[in-house]
Amino acid sequence: MANQGQNFANHTRLVPPFHYVAMPILLVNFVWAVRGLVGAMSFDTFLHVLVAVALIIVALCTRVFALKAQDRVIRLEMRLRMRELLPEDLQRRIHDFTPTQMVGLRFASDAELPELARKVLDENITKATPIKKLVKDWQGDYCRV
Repeated sequence: MANQGQNFANHTRLVPPFHYVAMPILLVNFVWAVRGLVGAMSFDTFLHVLVAVALIIVALCTRVFALKAQDRVIRLEMRLRMRELLPEDLQRRIHDFTPTQMVGLRFASDAELPELARKVLDENITKATPIKKLVKDWQGDYCRV
């Protein structure tokens, strides 16, 4: 993906082993377990359904935990960038940005960050997607989980 420019339209990332292999296998296992439970209710078939549900929850949690950890790193990165790039009046407001706003601003170039940061605070834009759509000079994040 690094060879083709990253932008709003293509910045989300699917991980083939997770999205196309592990999750479908876990979902098929769940359906198979429920089918077995309906066909012959027993402790074993009930346990199979519970394990299938637990495995899906574990898989989803691993994805969420990785994204949350990365969001914390982005928040730190953005605070450092903002201290260097924002005018003094906005530097005093760095802690007013929510983690979601910082994730959205992460894709802005250094040149457009001050203006976009001011707009986000002044207009109270709270969702990452509208902020990302405002970015004109997209700086790709090719390491995002």
